[in-house]
Amino acid sequence: QVQLVESGGGSVQPGGSLRLACAAAFSARIFSVSTMYWYRQTPGEQREQVAFITPSGTINYANSVKGRFTISRDNARNTFYLQMNSLKPEDTAVYYCHSRDSWGQGTQVTVSS
Repeated sequence: QVQLVESGGGSVQPGGSLRLACAAAFSARIFSVSTMYWYRQTPGEQREQVAFITPSGTINYANSVKGRFTISRDNARNTFYLQMNSLKPEDTAVYYCHSRDSWGQGTQVTVSS
């Protein structure tokens, strides 16, 4: 059963922006008490945590994306987001959302001139 569905990946030039979204099939109650994560992975590398947001709104970012990426959540829509600005070629990866024991299917982000 698919619990998390991502959207919003694509190709962009360096310096550009993309917004990823992750819609959760959890109940609204479960969503509101769950920490939401974004990860990314490049071929041959381990999956890297990019950011998370707790139910109370505490946020953490990987050092590599601080000041450029913003994670947010909309409990009314059971959806959380990753706004990515000032994208760099090294941000190229498959991005996954994660919460509880569920993972999204992954969405490709490519940053290239």
